[in-house]
Amino acid sequence: MLLEPIGNELDLTERHLLVLKKVIEEAPIGILKLSEVTGMQNHKVRYSLRVLEQANLIKPSAQGAVPGDAVPKFLEEFEIEFKKISEKISRIQEIEDSIPK
Repeated sequence: MLLEPIGNELDLTERHLLVLKKVIEEAPIGILKLSEVTGMQNHKVRYSLRVLEQANLIKPSAQGAVPGDAVPKFLEEFEIEFKKISEKISRIQEIEDSIPK
């Protein structure tokens, strides 16, 4: 309903971040290994890799994905944006809590 699209986006973001984390930790790493270590289906890993590559967060190599040049800046910006989102969630929670039931 009202929150479903937000939940879907959060699921997708979680998936992309998990793939990025594993690429950073275990690079170079291929689709099959990523699928194994994340528990995700191959097609979902492949999609996340494509999204991450378009954002310059990973680069393909002959041995598998490796971190891209944009990772440090992304992680800094992510932390800032995540804090803003957390604050918005807190404000929304306060509003919801104040609604008479």
